[in-house]
Parts: sequence; structure tokens; C-alpha cells
Amino acid sequence: MFQDVDSLLSNPASTSGIFNESGYESSENRNVPSTPRSSGKKIPQYVATFTATFSAVAGGLVLAWTSPILDDLKDGKYRHIPLDQSEIGWIGSFVTLGAMAMCIPTGFVCDLIGRKKTLLLLVIPFTVGWLLILLAENILMIYFGRIITGMAVGACCIATPLYVSEIAHKTLRGTLGSYFQLMITVGILVAYLAGKFLSSFHFTILCSVFPGAFFILFFFQPESPVYLMKKGLYDQGKLSLIRLRGDLYNVDAEINEIEGCLKENSQTAISLTAMLKKKPAVKAFIISASLSFFQQFCGINAVIFYASDIFATSGTNIDSHTACIIVGIFQVFATFTSSLVIDKLGRRVLLLISTLVIWVSLLQLAVYFTLKNRTTIDHHTVTELGFLPVGSLCLFIIAYSLGLGPVPWVISSEIFPIEIKSIVSSVSISFNWFLAFVLTKYYLPVSDSVGKDSTYYFFSTMSLIGGILVYFCLPETKGKTVNEIQKELDR
Repeated sequence: MFQDVDSLLSNPASTSGIFNESGYESSENRNVPSTPRSSGKKIPQYVATFTATFSAVAGGLVLAWTSPILDDLKDGKYRHIPLDQSEIGWIGSFVTLGAMAMCIPTGFVCDLIGRKKTLLLLVIPFTVGWLLILLAENILMIYFGRIITGMAVGACCIATPLYVSEIAHKTLRGTLGSYFQLMITVGILVAYLAGKFLSSFHFTILCSVFPGAFFILFFFQPESPVYLMKKGLYDQGKLSLIRLRGDLYNVDAEINEIEGCLKENSQTAISLTAMLKKKPAVKAFIISASLSFFQQFCGINAVIFYASDIFATSGTNIDSHTACIIVGIFQVFATFTSSLVIDKLGRRVLLLISTLVIWVSLLQLAVYFTLKNRTTIDHHTVTELGFLPVGSLCLFIIAYSLGLGPVPWVISSEIFPIEIKSIVSSVSISFNWFLAFVLTKYYLPVSDSVGKDSTYYFFSTMSLIGGILVYFCLPETKGKTVNEIQKELDR
């Protein structure tokens, strides 16, 4: 399913001559055959990535739907359906169950009908799910709507990064690969903004429009050249690559590399069981699963799903919707910053900074709730400290979006051997969604039972442990080929 694009495109074509700002030779050197400076035209690759990852905006709206309308759900104002705390918890967590169920099947579908067609077909579950929620007459319709939209989100998490990794040139892959997480944060911010100014029903209508917008935007983009060549459609694959790199780009070198890697993969294929017994594969899976665990158990989905509730119960003077918008803005900004530096600073540095800052920010939040709920501190002092919840969560979101949010996905795409990458990557992402389900389903009851401060002390501790393990156990993958990574994991 997932081709190892780093190995497919590991040797960019050599360059010569003097080039203009577009990456092609200037008019003074037209007597020299035109070759790209590095990656050909960049704009077509950015456009293809933007339109593909617009599906992630639709996914972000699904994930954040409960947060801005949580009060309406509690009060039974949405579609006049009364809900208790447990039912609201299921509404939040059914998305993660739907997403978990679709991870492994989507990989097979991507190989069967193509990356582009798989992404376009996501408009169906997105639309059906939102229609069920819009027309809901009882809680079961909302449940099924959330499950179906969750399935679309889970499929999006597989198909979109796969498509982007296969259409991006090696020199742009780190940046473009991080756009998926960026666009999810954009979707979450849109949800926070719209939820403040629209009624819960009109807000839901807005959410249902985005999948159709994605379909229209992405429809005109090319299929992945790697997929086309894998299916033996070499002429179509070449045309796709020319469209993505520009007419003056010499695609022959990339085409030869893709062909060579596909041929090598078919000749060296071994059984899945044999591969899973190898030390590098075992270590890669442990690393990926561990990163998934710490990515979820820093409490991110609890914050996203129930951000407005956190601010409402904190006692801050800032309106909870406004506070959520502030958090969403910081999240988008930090994720965009991460896309700019991930190929410069490296994966380990970003993860270390991220986990340690998350530890501090959640510790501050936990202390605030301890002072508010477990001490006799006067109300005026608590009010004066009302900046702490907003400040702590903004710091948390910035740190998460810089490292623990996008980087585990990048590392997981780099450390698995080619032969088992498709299956093990899908299993790893399914595990990630299972952890998200556990967290979102039990966050509210556990928080009510043991207290919000104890919950955030736990999340803080998990982040600190994650930082320690990153420092001692995680190899740096920046700038390394898959073979080099496998050799390091075999030590």
C-alpha cells in the first residue's frame, strides 16, 4: 500500500547551468538542456497538496464539532434531543471508533482504485454522516452520523498523507507532509469561529458543506505518479509527474528511480511473518506505538473535544468561545511554524521541546485547578488567576503543534521497512485512534470523579515520561534513507 517514497526519489536529478527564480535555466543558457534546479516548479505541488489536504479541514470540523456546541448538547437544544453526560461522551468518542475501523481497509482501497479516487469517494461518508446529524430525530441518528463521519476522517488520515508523500519532490516532502496536520488545525479553528457566531444547527450545516468543497477543489488534480507506475501505467505516470513538476522539468531521472525501486521491491519481497521477526521492524513498531501513546495521552483530544467546557469550569473571565478561538489560532500558527522547521531542526529536537513544554503547561493548569477546587483560597484570588487556564492551554497547543502533533506521523512514515510499511502503518494509526477513543470516552467521567487537577497531573506526567524516552530511545531520522534508518534500528 504505502510505497517508500524516500527510497523512490532519493537521488534527485543533477543540475547544471544558471537558473532563474522559477527553478529553470535562464535565457542566457538555453543552449544547455533544461533541467530543474531541485524540484521543478513548486506551485503545482503546493496546489495539489492544498487541495488534497482540504479533506483534513473537513476532518478537523468533525473532530471539533462537539466543543463549541457543548452547552446546547447538554441543554437538549440541538434538535430538541435531551442528552446526559454519558451520551455526550459517546458522541465525542464514536468519531474515534469510526476512524479506527477504517484505517486498515483504506490502505487496501488506495492500492485497488488509487489514491485520488479514494480521497474523492470520502465525500460520500462525510455527506451521509452530516445529513444524519442534521436530520437527527433521536440520539441514535447522531451516533450513526458521528461514526460515519469518523470513518471518513480515519480514511482521510491514511489516503491524504499517502497521496502527498507520492506527489511531492524529496526536497519538499517534509514541508508538504506536515500540511495534513496543519489543515486539521485550520478545520478546528473554523469550528471554533463558526460555533461562536452561529446557532448549533447552522454551525452543523456549515460543517456539512466542506466535504463538497474539497471534492470540487481536488477533482482536477492528478493521480499519484507512483501509484500509476505501480499499476503499469507508465505513460500516465510520466504525464502526472510532468504536470506536478512543470513542462521544462526532466522527469526521466525520477521515472527511472521509481521503476527501479518498484522492480527491486517485487524481487526482494519476503513474508510478513519473517519481516516482523526482524529486530528493525520490531523496534520500529515499538517506537511508532509509543509515540502514538504519548501523542494521545498528553490529553490533546480531551482539550479539542471539550475546550469550551474546560474554560467554562475554570472560572476565567474570558468567554469560553473566545478562549477556544485563541487556542485555535495558536494551534494553526504553531503547526505552520513546525512545517517550516521540521526538515531543519530535526525530529528529536522538536519532540523534546514539545514534550517538555507540554509537561510544564499542563502542570500549571493542574495547579490552577488544585487551587480553585481543593483549597480555601478566596474567590477574588482565583479570578485574578483566570489567565492561567487560557495561557496554559495556549502554551500546550503551541508545544503540541510544534512537535508531538505532526512529528510522530512523519517518523512513522520513515522508520518502517518497505515490505511491511502498508500493513504496520495502518495498524499503528488504528492503535492511535483506539487511544483517542479511550481518552475522549472516559475523559469527562474520570475528570468528574478524580478532579480536573488530578487528570491534568496525569497528562503532565505522561508528557514528561515521553520526553525522557525520546531523549534516550528515539533515533534521528532527518536526512536519512530508509536503509540507513534500518541499519541504525538493527544496532
